[in-house]
Amino acid sequence: MTTEADFLGLLGVQQAVWVTVQAHRGSVPREVGAWMAVFGDSTVGSIGGGHLEWQAIEQARKLLNGHAVAPVQRYALGPSLGQCCGGEVTLGFARVSAPDRPRLQQYFAAQQTQWSPVALFGGGHVASALVQVLGRLPFRVHWLDSRDGIFPETLPANVHAEHSEPVQGAVAALAPQSRVLIMSFSHAEDMDVVAACLLRQRARGDLPFIGLIGSRSKWATFSHRLAERGLGASELAQVICPVGVPGIAGKAPEVIAVAVAAQLLQLNSTIDAMSSLRTK
Repeated sequence: MTTEADFLGLLGVQQAVWVTVQAHRGSVPREVGAWMAVFGDSTVGSIGGGHLEWQAIEQARKLLNGHAVAPVQRYALGPSLGQCCGGEVTLGFARVSAPDRPRLQQYFAAQQTQWSPVALFGGGHVASALVQVLGRLPFRVHWLDSRDGIFPETLPANVHAEHSEPVQGAVAALAPQSRVLIMSFSHAEDMDVVAACLLRQRARGDLPFIGLIGSRSKWATFSHRLAERGLGASELAQVICPVGVPGIAGKAPEVIAVAVAAQLLQLNSTIDAMSSLRTK
């Protein structure tokens, strides 16, 4: 379940105050749009932790208890808050309840259209662990496998599972800018999916990341066979194998999942930074 789903679920039975980061200046812990829902005895989400969040919770609970609270408040992140970020954050406070759920669902749905698409091929142990990690992160996950009955009954809200046989047949219809992760039960399937992705890259150039689980020796074998299919060295260089942040030695599914998710987040940060440079 995502943080948004946690919030909306609780909001069905309890009132809350929705605290949002509306603006900031200088060094701050969270970005504009970050939010926290404050209920009578719990919170969901975060605006950055520390004394800032503690004071925001205090103000939200006052509002929940019927006291007058300014709907917009500015906080300097200096000694008075016991923080040394040096920036300034503007927070909004809004009381919400069950009737507000449709509006909030629309808001979250609009936000999620901006999340990066991920195409995950394979339904094994590593992919299952990865889905649980990505289920709490800002990605839209398209999970694919050629086998029937492989997916769990319950999936995170941002994950859509699809049976595809042959599995590489799904590559043509992937969302543009998909980050592709290949970790099927079969090396033959992995090979076919990699080949399909590289051919799509040749035609469209719209897959910014193609990651393949496996060892360097696996990729050496794949490279030779893919070259025999007519794929050039520059095309093969687009595949990251082994996938995941370098330097993490563990092979447990959960360890690999965290390493892969971190690599996707690094990619997003790089793309965002390049986009910012182009707009300046």
